[in-house]
Amino acid sequence: MVLKKAKRELEIVLRHLKVMKAVMKNQPIGIFKLSELANIPKHKIRYSLRILEQSGIIEPTQHGAVIKEGANLNELKKDLEEIKKLVREIEEELKDL
Repeated sequence: MVLKKAKRELEIVLRHLKVMKAVMKNQPIGIFKLSELANIPKHKIRYSLRILEQSGIIEPTQHGAVIKEGANLNELKKDLEEIKKLVREIEEELKDL
């Protein structure tokens, strides 16, 4: 129960990453094609694209979404390492319960 919200958020992050990967492989690509390729409903694709755009990772074009030139994907990897560290700390705390 305590971790339910964190789990939900991580599932959303995973979806964003799947959308980003599909854009990378198929750019430029539109919402309908992304939905079909990723097997994710269109409304969730739209949300993921909006978040990725706000994060400076993708940009919309008249032909569909593309990875933005100069997008800092290494920052994602750095953030993941910090999350993994926190998860290890949580695991340590749970051992004592």
